Amino acid sequence: MTDAEDGRAAAARLMTTPAVRQRAAQVLAAAEGNRLTHFALDLDRIDDAAAYVADVVRERYPGLVVPLHSRWRHFSVGGRDRWQGIHDRLDSATTFEAGRTRLDLAVISTLLDAGAGTEWRYVEPDSGEVYSRSEGLAVASIDLFTSGLLSSDADAPFRVNPDALAALTEQDLATAFQVTAENPLVGLKSRTHLLHRLAHVIRGRSDFFGGDGGREARLGSLFDQLVAGAEDGSIRASEILNVVLEGLGQLWPGRLELGGVNLGDTWRHPAVHADDPSNGFVPFHKLSQWLTYSLIEPLEEVGVTVIGLDDLTGLAEYRNGGLFVDLDVLQPKHKAVTAEAHTIDSEIVVEWRALTVALLDRIADPLRRNLGVDAEAFPLAKVLEGGTWQAGRRIAEGRREGGAPPIQVLSDGTVF
Repeated sequence: MTDAEDGRAAAARLMTTPAVRQRAAQVLAAAEGNRLTHFALDLDRIDDAAAYVADVVRERYPGLVVPLHSRWRHFSVGGRDRWQGIHDRLDSATTFEAGRTRLDLAVISTLLDAGAGTEWRYVEPDSGEVYSRSEGLAVASIDLFTSGLLSSDADAPFRVNPDALAALTEQDLATAFQVTAENPLVGLKSRTHLLHRLAHVIRGRSDFFGGDGGREARLGSLFDQLVAGAEDGSIRASEILNVVLEGLGQLWPGRLELGGVNLGDTWRHPAVHADDPSNGFVPFHKLSQWLTYSLIEPLEEVGVTVIGLDDLTGLAEYRNGGLFVDLDVLQPKHKAVTAEAHTIDSEIVVEWRALTVALLDRIADPLRRNLGVDAEAFPLAKVLEGGTWQAGRRIAEGRREGGAPPIQVLSDGTVF
């Protein structure tokens, strides 16, 4: 095998959830041996953390009927079913067309869901309600979607086409998201560039998105690819992620590569070892997995059963990660961890994210025992939604102005 072939083979292994788990577990093992530079670990506190999360779950869902963690939860913030409003306005509201439209919306909104910063707010035009952070980005993105600005066909505004994406300007996005000097949004330029890259990806993969043989190039055509991949009416969650990573893999800004393969949300940490060219590499695929979680419900609506939900990992983002820091499961070893802001590729952030993934697996069983449920009834997607993400937000709001996370990350708008 040539070096390039060896690199491509190693890259393929990194683009999987087993690799995310295995590499995160190596960092956790180093923490258990007190071999990390930036964080100490106190696993004796995991039961107390689980009890805290369980209280949040019971308060939010007294009957323990917890939905899956997905972007659709944010679309219904304020008790409004914004998706149903779109569905009712579709010219062709067949089940499959609705699925394509839901994919159009889910991908766009997920890509725009990187951290907004603590100052940004969005005033929903038709309700006057004010939202921030993920919920604000969700409402803003759904309004952007329904404006027709992402469609190249004025008669079919609720879709995403590459020509419209390529024509989108930073000012267009700033206007849509109500960005001003007094209402700044983190990573506005990076978000715009990401949508331009998405246009390029759609045009370059007609096998996923159409655009040849008379078919219209459209982001939502990826939905047909997913449905076609189902066998006997079912598809594994990991297979959805595979399609997302293959179809959208060239979307992410070039960072680490192996064998010419863009590794996306993959970074370096010295605690991770492998006997191949991926030595030291730690994959997360956070936004891709967030999107995968968000595609489960649209697929199930067309009769495709999604199995193996726990193939996916917990999401390496600041709410889940902040929970473990604020509850002292993770303890910074030096002042710089919390006193300074860090780039996304810094060893501190990579270490924190890897520990977050591993600890989400560790907290799942104690949480289930506390709630009196099993893994089948309460998969990781419900642990997150019920759950660790909300608990991380709640404790942050009680400890810091604006609910900022305990560790500050200089986000470029494409990861967190």
